[in-house]
Amino acid sequence: MGTRTREPQTLGEGALDRMARILAARSIDPTTVAAPTDEPEPFSRLDALSAGLPPRYQDAVADHPQVLAWTRDVAEAAVAPSRGARRQATTGPSLLMAGVVGAGKTHQAYGALRRLVQSGVGVRWRATTAADLYAGLRPRAGVDSERELAAVSRCPVLILDDLGAAKATEWTEEVTYRLVNRRYNHMLPTLITTNLRISDLRAYLGDRVASRLAQMTTRVEFEPVDRRRHRTAD
Repeated sequence: MGTRTREPQTLGEGALDRMARILAARSIDPTTVAAPTDEPEPFSRLDALSAGLPPRYQDAVADHPQVLAWTRDVAEAAVAPSRGARRQATTGPSLLMAGVVGAGKTHQAYGALRRLVQSGVGVRWRATTAADLYAGLRPRAGVDSERELAAVSRCPVLILDDLGAAKATEWTEEVTYRLVNRRYNHMLPTLITTNLRISDLRAYLGDRVASRLAQMTTRVEFEPVDRRRHRTAD
């Protein structure tokens, strides 16, 4: 006798009818039942957002004019996923902040997140240094590097800190290109900080990455003042 192959089971019409009757009996509109998702809920309250920030930046305030302009542009582009729902940051411009170590770039980036929530926008976000990103994506047993890169690439709002601080290799250039290219194509708001001069970015990142950054970001040169010496963290 041959071995029978079990076909994957699907939800039949009878089961769907029973589910519809149950929802109707409970006065639940089936069109409002959300599909399962592994995406986190957007932060929509400042206290909830601040609890997820690094302790050093939980009270960060964005006050740089171009950073404030970025938050306004992202807020204006925010959309509500359904009628009556809170607006969420989905697409929008990106910002490249360049300056010496301690100039306040990271402080401004986290302050921008807080400013968005204060303006009434829900924010799904991630933050990583470029060095941590590369370390987490290096191929090794038990780690799905492709899945992790996809998760970072598609996150609605991303802080990519200290771009250019890690040693440049062909592999890091390729990872950076894939990340930046996806966010460029999907117009996902990205806050990038670097200690490099903007004129040096092409030599470090390569032509493909530098070209996309030039098109997708507004560039901000911070004054060469180390705020850490004035008790303001970067």
